[in-house]
Amino acid sequence: MARIDKYLWAVRLYKTRSLAATDVKNGKVMVNGEEVKAAKELKIGDHLSIKKNTAIFEYEVVDLLEKRVGAKLVEQYLRDITPEEEIEKYKQYQEAQRDYRQLGYGKPTKKDRRNIRKFLDD
Repeated sequence: MARIDKYLWAVRLYKTRSLAATDVKNGKVMVNGEEVKAAKELKIGDHLSIKKNTAIFEYEVVDLLEKRVGAKLVEQYLRDITPEEEIEKYKQYQEAQRDYRQLGYGKPTKKDRRNIRKFLDD
């Protein structure tokens, strides 16, 4: 058996285990339609739902593991069963975010601030 936060990190759905645990704690991850805690033990056949911005991604646990695996091996442990509509919804959100901030408008990004600081220090 595997803890949900460890499993989400091991199958590369999250960059770090602490990010996975935080999202589980905040209710963005559900197992079989129920909110769970980070220590929840997964079983083969469980359905995971992960809310990212406006879309809900769904996965089925095929096999359990404890250690992080390479990206090519993820398919052996996790099956993506996300409906096409949710994927389209997420792509639309990403496109809207790209168009949201045009160059030179709005709050400066971290890179912009670094460039400004570098320019003023020289």
